[in-house]
Amino acid sequence: MSPRKSAVEARHTRERIVARGMAIASVDGLEGLTIGQLAADLGMSKAGVLGHFGTKQALQLAALRAASEVFTRTVWRPVEHVEPGLPRLRALCGTWSEYLEAERDTFPGGCLFTTAAIEFDARGGPVRDTVARLFTAWRRRLATEVRTAVEHGDLPAGTDPDQVAFEIFGVFLALNQEIHLFGAPDAVARTRRALDRVLAG
Repeated sequence: MSPRKSAVEARHTRERIVARGMAIASVDGLEGLTIGQLAADLGMSKAGVLGHFGTKQALQLAALRAASEVFTRTVWRPVEHVEPGLPRLRALCGTWSEYLEAERDTFPGGCLFTTAAIEFDARGGPVRDTVARLFTAWRRRLATEVRTAVEHGDLPAGTDPDQVAFEIFGVFLALNQEIHLFGAPDAVARTRRALDRVLAG
């Protein structure tokens, strides 16, 4: 086998491990992500899984990075070229809703970041720091979009971007819970009504 083919296969195997890891972690939490379960699910040896990551923590961090890429690709990329201001902010909220509804194969237990935040919010360490950093970056993105909407005259001049971002964030945490904990059929409709109030200024 050529070194190039070997590297491609190794990357493919690593991607399979991470994809399965994200799915497990969305249901069982990052602490529930075990080398043994991954190995069994993927038909690999424990040593084979460990050979790609070395430690459970490295696997947890890889799952978070991959989940962030899925989120960016699904929620932000489709709207980044939409007209700045309220049109893009509303479009972003739309793709965020779709992400929580449609990504059930990738995240059968719901948003991995929400699961991880609850699991690690009172702990220290690299996993908790990564979760906090990813949440903070997204909250800043939301606040920037709100600020742009204010600058374009789509929202009142006295609007507090950080407060609106905080409220939007809360709406989507509730949506994730409504979908996965309660199975509420009207969850997205309720979310739209809540966002209409938040974005009415």
